[in-house]
Amino acid sequence: MKKFEDLINTYKDFPEKGIDFKDVLGILHEPKVFNEIIMSMSASKIIQNSEAIISIDARGFIFGSAVSLISSKPMIVARKPGKLPGEIVKQNYNLEYGEDSLSIQKSSLDKFNNFAIIDDILATGGTVGCVASLLSKNDKQIKGFLTVIELINLGGRSKFNFPIESLLKM
Repeated sequence: MKKFEDLINTYKDFPEKGIDFKDVLGILHEPKVFNEIIMSMSASKIIQNSEAIISIDARGFIFGSAVSLISSKPMIVARKPGKLPGEIVKQNYNLEYGEDSLSIQKSSLDKFNNFAIIDDILATGGTVGCVASLLSKNDKQIKGFLTVIELINLGGRSKFNFPIESLLKM
């Protein structure tokens, strides 16, 4: 079986010059590796201690939905602008190469008090911080954040006061 770090591709100057984009989609080409990652994430105390999972658009959905299935935890999505119907809560954030926003359906937050956040990569922490801010503004607790890859040189971890687990630090 291939090591999962060998399945991570780097695309230089994407989406703009100076950015080295880490692509986790190669993991999906190796079901045994993907399964190992999902089983590891699902066994996390962060997941076990949460009532629900929030997965971040879009690659976070891949990992979050699989963890949700294995752990029997409900999954809520944090989506990019214009993708969710109904009443939403929205937060803007900065990323390495611009600005964006995430939205969550308000009714999906009402049923739960605490959450685990899942995404594919922790870089500068913009998207995780956005979701954390949305949860905080709605009086919800964060049990922690799980990610496949953490880009340690970008220092995203230092911005948060909740547990963070990453399977691979690069």
